Amino acid sequence: MHQYILKRLLLIIPTLIGIMTLNFFIVQVAPGGPVEQAIAKYQGIDSDATSRVTSGINSEIKQGSSDSKYRGAQGVDPEYIEALEKLYGFDKPLHERYFSMLWRYINFDFGDSFYRDKSVIDLIYEKMPVSISLGLWTTLLAYLISIPLGIKKATAHGSRFDVWTSTIVTVGYAIPAFIFAIMLVVLFAGGSYYSWFPLRGLTSDNFEQLSWFGQIKDYFWHLTLPIFASVLASFATLTMLTKNSFLDEINKQYVITARAKGCSKNRVLYGHIFRNAMLLVLAGLPAALIGIFFTGSMLIEVIFSLDGLGLLSFEAVISRDYPVIFGSLYIFTLVGLVLKLVSDVTYTLIDPRITFEGQ
Repeated sequence: MHQYILKRLLLIIPTLIGIMTLNFFIVQVAPGGPVEQAIAKYQGIDSDATSRVTSGINSEIKQGSSDSKYRGAQGVDPEYIEALEKLYGFDKPLHERYFSMLWRYINFDFGDSFYRDKSVIDLIYEKMPVSISLGLWTTLLAYLISIPLGIKKATAHGSRFDVWTSTIVTVGYAIPAFIFAIMLVVLFAGGSYYSWFPLRGLTSDNFEQLSWFGQIKDYFWHLTLPIFASVLASFATLTMLTKNSFLDEINKQYVITARAKGCSKNRVLYGHIFRNAMLLVLAGLPAALIGIFFTGSMLIEVIFSLDGLGLLSFEAVISRDYPVIFGSLYIFTLVGLVLKLVSDVTYTLIDPRITFEGQ
């Protein structure tokens, strides 16, 4: 096992480098980079994304012809473009920027955001509580609901309970999380009917003045609707996966043999079937956790005004904030690879017959 873990840890290095390399060159050649956005802002075309940067460069620019490689640069002084390139690091060759990025990222130096006047690490640290709150509680509730429900549906396959719960699960799966989130806002967050829950933020403005019990209550009061909307989108697939995994195991020969030997129903279900059926369910845990943590919560964050990692990454892509894009990608990928390894090791805890020795 130790040898397998060491090999997997070493394999993370080329995998991480490959992902960063592919994304680096794709993003670098994509149009609409930070220099082009700054030029558009200077010409009064773009939004506020680069206002803080361009304000620091001399605004009295001479107009003239330009053969610049950037779109929309006609009539812009070449000296202004050179200043922008130096500011964003584009005055260096592509390969030099690439190897510089890899060296800095190996040392966990992700630089500063182009537009937010903060380091990437500080930004991620600042947004982390929201994403951890959504991801952790959503994943926990989804598994606590889906696994018992999926097992019950498998043991009661074809019954009235199975049919009705399948209908509910199908409806839950068919409704996108953001649509359900909007429905919750309309119904319970002051949209049109009730104002039982807050619409924005992770905590109230007077959070620091509350007692510890009041802080816990306030925290979950703000998270109730976002988590409810996220769980609905997660538990449907997981419930059917759990049911199908158990159904597949129930009809196997070793289960029939255990029943023939007089083992009780619970003994067969939790002593024999459970550890085999749960392997498939656990295999999807890392992907589900990463999806909820960093991507799946983006629309939920927008609807409930929660400033988390999903929204940060989306805004970074839109504004071409390369340090935030690549820094968050590096961290998300590294965490995802480590969680996948943890998931594989967990297999041996559930079923000791599984071994990775010699692989």
